Amino acid sequence: MISAHLPALQVVVPLIAAPLCVILHRGTWTWLLALLVSWASLAISVVLLGRVLDDGTLSYAFGGWEPPWGIEYRVDALNAYVLLIVSVIGAVVLPFARRSALEEIPESQHSLFYASFLLCLTGLLGVTITGDAFNLFVFLEISSLSSYVLISLGRDRRALHAAFQYLILGTIGATFIVIGIGLLYMVTGTLNLADLAARLPYVDDSRTVLVSFAFITVGATLKLALFPLHFWLPNAYAFAPSAVTAFLAATATKVGIYILLRFFFTVYSFDFPLKSITLQGMLMPLSVIAILVASTVAIFETNVKRMLAYSSVAQIGYMVLGLSFISVTGVTAGILHLFNHALMKGGLFLALGCVFLRLGSVELDRLRGLGRRMPLTTFAFVLGGLGLIGVPLTAGFVSKWYLVLGALEGGRWLVALAVLLGSLLALVYVWRVVEVAYLQAPPDGAEAEEAPLSMLIPTWVLIGASLYFGLETSLSLGVAQTAAELLLDVRTTP
Repeated sequence: MISAHLPALQVVVPLIAAPLCVILHRGTWTWLLALLVSWASLAISVVLLGRVLDDGTLSYAFGGWEPPWGIEYRVDALNAYVLLIVSVIGAVVLPFARRSALEEIPESQHSLFYASFLLCLTGLLGVTITGDAFNLFVFLEISSLSSYVLISLGRDRRALHAAFQYLILGTIGATFIVIGIGLLYMVTGTLNLADLAARLPYVDDSRTVLVSFAFITVGATLKLALFPLHFWLPNAYAFAPSAVTAFLAATATKVGIYILLRFFFTVYSFDFPLKSITLQGMLMPLSVIAILVASTVAIFETNVKRMLAYSSVAQIGYMVLGLSFISVTGVTAGILHLFNHALMKGGLFLALGCVFLRLGSVELDRLRGLGRRMPLTTFAFVLGGLGLIGVPLTAGFVSKWYLVLGALEGGRWLVALAVLLGSLLALVYVWRVVEVAYLQAPPDGAEAEEAPLSMLIPTWVLIGASLYFGLETSLSLGVAQTAAELLLDVRTTP
C-alpha cells in the first residue's frame, strides 16, 4: 500500500518535481507543479502526524535493510511536528509566490526559482525526517545550496552579497556539523541516530565524543543564527524576494533548532555532563542576550524587513532559551515557539511582500498612511505584530507564558524578567510601524491599492492561524508537550 511508503514520498516527491520544473520551463506550469507538490507534502505531513499520535514512533527502512545497517526514516512526535510546520509554510507561500515572483524575479528565472524552492523544501523535510546522521548533513546542504540560489534571485544587487555571505557562513557551519558526525562515527561505527544514542553511553569518557559535541553545537547554532553567529541572517532576509524571505524565516531556522534538539536530547540523551554545561552555562546566557540585543537593534532599523530579521534573531533566542531549561515545561515552550513563530513571522513577511508589490519599498518612511491605502494588509501586519509582542489571545502569548513558567520552575527570576523585557522591546518596534501607518498622513500624491487576493489570502491564512492557535492550543501545545516528554524520557501516568 502507498500509505506504507509515505515517509519516503515526503522527500521523493518534491525531489523529483524540482528538475521537472526546469524541464517544463514555463512559469505557469512550473508554479502549478510546485503548488501541487507542496500540497501533497502537506497532506503527507498531516497523515504522518496523525499516525504518530495514534500509534507512536514510525520507522521506515529503505531497501529492506533493517536499521542500523540500512538507512532509516524515523518519525516521532517531534519531527512529525516540524514536518507539519515546514509543509504548511510551503503550501501557503507558493500561492502567494505566483504574483510576487512576477514582480520581483525576472521571468527567465521563474523555472529556476520554483526548482530551487522545491529543492529547499526537499532538504528541510529530509533533515527533519531522516534517522541517519550523514543523511541529515546531505539534506542540510541541499536546503542550504538552494537557499543561496533563492536569496540571490532578488532584484537588488545586494542580494548577491547577502547570498555569498550566507554561503560562506553556512559552509562553515555545515563543515563543523560533518566533522562532528565523522567523529561520532569514528568512536561508534554507526550513523543511525537511534543506534548512536544506544552506543554513546559506553564511550562517554572519550575526548572524541566531547569534541564531536562541541563541533555539532557550534555548527548547529551557526545554521540557526543564534547570537552572536547571526550576521548572515539580516541581509539574507532583507534582500531576498518576498516569498523567499517568508519561507526561509518560517522554516530554515526552525529546522536548525530541530537539529539542536535531536542531537542534544536524542543522540546525547544519556547523562552527558557537557550537555547541561553547554545549555545552561552558554546557550542560556546567549539566548537572553539575543532577546535583548536583537530586539533593541530592531527598534532602530528603518527597513521593515531588516527590522523583522533582527526580530527573528530575538525569537530564535526564545526558542533556544526554552531548550536550555532542560525541563518539560521549558522544552515544550521552545518547541511550541517553533510552530507559533513560523505562523506569525511567515504572515508578517507575506504582508510586507504585499506592501512591496504596491510601493516597491518597505522603508519605514514609505509606509506613511499605509493603514488608509492598504487597510487589510496593514491590519494583518498589526495582528502579527501583536503575536510577536505576546499579547493575550495570540499564539505568541502562549509560547512566552510557558517560557516564563519554565524559568520560574527553575527559580530563574532574572531570565523570566528578560522574557518580559523582550516583549516590551517588541512593542516598541511594532509600534513604530503602527504609528507611521496609522497616525501619519500619506505623502502627497501617494496612491496604492490593496494587494491582490492571491497574496492577501495566504497572508491572512497564516495570521488567522496565529490567532486561532492562541485560543485553541490542544494541537500545538499538546504535540509540543508530547515531543518534550519523549525527548526528556518522561513517562506520564494515566
